[in-house]
Amino acid sequence: MKTVRSSLAYSVAGNYAALVLQLVGTVIIARILTPEETGVFAVAAVFAALASTFRDFGVGEFLIQERELSDDTIRASLLVNITVSWMMAVLLFCLAPAAASFYRSPGVSDVMRVQSVNFLLIPFGAVTMAWFRREMNFKPIFIIGLLANIASTVVGIVLALKDFGFMSLAWASLAGVVVTVGTSVCMRPGGFPRWPGFKGVRRVVQFGKFASGIYIFGQIGRGAPEMIIGRAQNMADVGMFNRAYGIVEIFNRVIVRSILPVCLPYFAKEAREEGTPRRALLTTISYLTVIGWPCLAFLGVAAYSAIRLMYGPQWMEAVPFAKILCAATAIELIFYPATEAMLALGRAREGNQLQIVIQSARIIGLLATLRFGLAGACWGLLGASVFGTLVSYLYLTRTVSVSLLDVVGALWPSLQLTLVVVIPLLALVNWMPIDESNYLPIGAGGAVFCGVLWIGVLRFLSHPLWSEIKQAAGTSRRTVLALIGRGG
Repeated sequence: MKTVRSSLAYSVAGNYAALVLQLVGTVIIARILTPEETGVFAVAAVFAALASTFRDFGVGEFLIQERELSDDTIRASLLVNITVSWMMAVLLFCLAPAAASFYRSPGVSDVMRVQSVNFLLIPFGAVTMAWFRREMNFKPIFIIGLLANIASTVVGIVLALKDFGFMSLAWASLAGVVVTVGTSVCMRPGGFPRWPGFKGVRRVVQFGKFASGIYIFGQIGRGAPEMIIGRAQNMADVGMFNRAYGIVEIFNRVIVRSILPVCLPYFAKEAREEGTPRRALLTTISYLTVIGWPCLAFLGVAAYSAIRLMYGPQWMEAVPFAKILCAATAIELIFYPATEAMLALGRAREGNQLQIVIQSARIIGLLATLRFGLAGACWGLLGASVFGTLVSYLYLTRTVSVSLLDVVGALWPSLQLTLVVVIPLLALVNWMPIDESNYLPIGAGGAVFCGVLWIGVLRFLSHPLWSEIKQAAGTSRRTVLALIGRGG
């Protein structure tokens, strides 16, 4: 558990640092780029993200769950990663004009061609990063991520100020990849295989063809709103949806992306030692929801303040959409790490099937409701989230032996805490609606109030997370005192 805590600490620190840098960049760039320019990059980024999931091909997940990892396996993984990644680079570059024509926006092609360069570089750092995750050594991942985010933020802001428009975001993405790959190569441990090899390729491909499907279909579902709205509506609507989802993405950066990278190695370790990741999965669900539900409830209630502060007055049409998307994300959060639990058991085929069902539901929900505008699309995503949660539960009962009583036991404290924390703010907003005159005090004051109340209720409920927080605080205090003592 000590290794898990250390990994989480570095993962959280890295994501918080990334969030701060992202907020700085977003606050500045959102006030420079127009909704249409933001929409152009958002659509192109979906194609790059989809190609990225093909590029991964489940190689990282294979390395993490593999019981006995040899040099030959690492070399085979590198070969598969290079082959698939370079194929995606060529495909992305060649399909760029067709995508631009389909969306009636030449800028989509320009962005995609810059992003295709990323795929030529990424494999040389991806295998090393997967090895760090397997070893639950998140310190180098923290350092690499911090340097890459600094580079990306600086390049994006500078180019946006120099009127590069949507291309400032494309070049910022490339800068981040260059720093990530370069730093990971420099931090690669001594004796780590540097060249690809053929021995063991078949096993990597056998696992990857199912594991990659999990992330491919996941990315299709996540990118479906921008892709469908961009074709059926216009780039300005894509930009508005992108900003509505932006406040949910803040939560993802702070919480989900801090915890999820640790989940697969944590579950895999538990599966190797105990035969099943059931206990680790329920613990993760409990921690995710006890943190995530209050955060998402706050963001939903104070969406006006969040969007006004983050993006400025030109994006206020996104407020009602953001509220619905917060609710959808809260529901998805219940079984967010389901596929990681299946992969930890080597059940890549079932994980792949689950993602096909979930993401198909998202696309159907979007297509069925988009005729009612952006609000309809958001409601369609909410309905798909409910369906996906039910299906995830059914799959987990078969693969991880999770019961309904287990899930209710993990979620009940989270529900209690969320209601206690958010109801006072909801009452205040109903009595005093948020507008231009009070969005700042209600947003900032509400965040502080809910945060303090969250800590108090967490302690009152004696939630296991409270013990983790106390232990982390004690460790931090002892570290600071030791440093002060050395300085003295």
